Amino acid sequence: MPTTFSKIILLPGKERSTQNKHPWLFSGAIKKKEGSPKEGDIVEVFSSNGVYLATGHYHSGSITVRIFSFEQINPDYSFWKSKLQSAYEFRKKLNLVDNPETNCYRLIHAEGDGMPGLIIDIYNSVAVIQTHTVGMHAIKNHLVKALKELYGDRLSAIYDKSGDTMSRQQQLEISNELLWGDKTEEDVLENGIRFHVNFSEGQKTGFFLDQRENRQLLGTYSSGKKVLNTFAYSGGFSLYALKNNAALVHSVDSSKKAAAWAEQNVSMNFNDAPHQFFAEDVFDFMKKSDEVYDVIILDPPAFAKHLSALKQATVGYRNLNTEAIRRIAPGGILFTFSCSQVIDKELFRKIVFTAAVQARRNVRILHQLSQPPDHPISIYHREGEYLKGLVLYIE
Repeated sequence: MPTTFSKIILLPGKERSTQNKHPWLFSGAIKKKEGSPKEGDIVEVFSSNGVYLATGHYHSGSITVRIFSFEQINPDYSFWKSKLQSAYEFRKKLNLVDNPETNCYRLIHAEGDGMPGLIIDIYNSVAVIQTHTVGMHAIKNHLVKALKELYGDRLSAIYDKSGDTMSRQQQLEISNELLWGDKTEEDVLENGIRFHVNFSEGQKTGFFLDQRENRQLLGTYSSGKKVLNTFAYSGGFSLYALKNNAALVHSVDSSKKAAAWAEQNVSMNFNDAPHQFFAEDVFDFMKKSDEVYDVIILDPPAFAKHLSALKQATVGYRNLNTEAIRRIAPGGILFTFSCSQVIDKELFRKIVFTAAVQARRNVRILHQLSQPPDHPISIYHREGEYLKGLVLYIE
């Protein structure tokens, strides 16, 4: 085995979380460093009495090591390819690979697939890579080679969408770029519905794949209903409502680009659909609109990305849900979500409870929602359960 990696030695009694396979090692657990690891370097973690525990990428923040192996390995190309191969075989078991009705899915979901700091999404014939750490960004060439070997001629392009995530977190000058091929957008199918995905200009990797199953559930409540889809982006929930014969669908998002993409997606699937997009602030729209809706979707961006924003985010979620509960028709259905990692499902439920009390409506929970299985949650890493959702019946 290689012996050139810097070593991270833990304080006595601080090895428990690593022994329990938690993939984050915090700075407060560290006794000393042997060597001079730089941002993104591979390091090995040892207990205070010299027992090997894990291997991961070194970072300068409070999470000092993001662990990708609990076995002492040589992290060469074959190691990284085996990680992708394992994730690929898992998606095959989920019936997502070569599925004629759905050809977009998440291949690598960071800690859920044992690769902290890495996202890879598949959009038909295009793989979109998004790195969140210097260590994962450094193995891009390995990822490209492994993806081409895994997918063969089913893959036509590989795009790197790491510009925003890397620049924001590491103060690095990194741009989004094509790593192979020449596509920056692609048409995909999700449960038989066509979507146009622009991964060079779109949010995240281009589309919100984590709502696939929740969108399908929304469809079952949409027939003959007036539906309001807020923070609609490119119209994901809206198209499922339209496919299931909603009487009216209003989509609201402040982004004019999102409006254009949503209208394009509607026209790709329907003729003369009862749909209208409002390119304006959701809070402003809800305050001035007189329309009474039977179904409302609240799927906002993360109001809190860090603990420092938790209080303000709690108020934002509460006010948004209060307004929706107040204005929905009696017997209405509310789909409400939070993708803020620092707001766990217990806190989110408390926030929605407070909103229901303020709105003075009788509210029952029909479903408790999360992310789909191609966004897996390691049982050792509860922080990976970032998407929380409730489906509510409002009397």
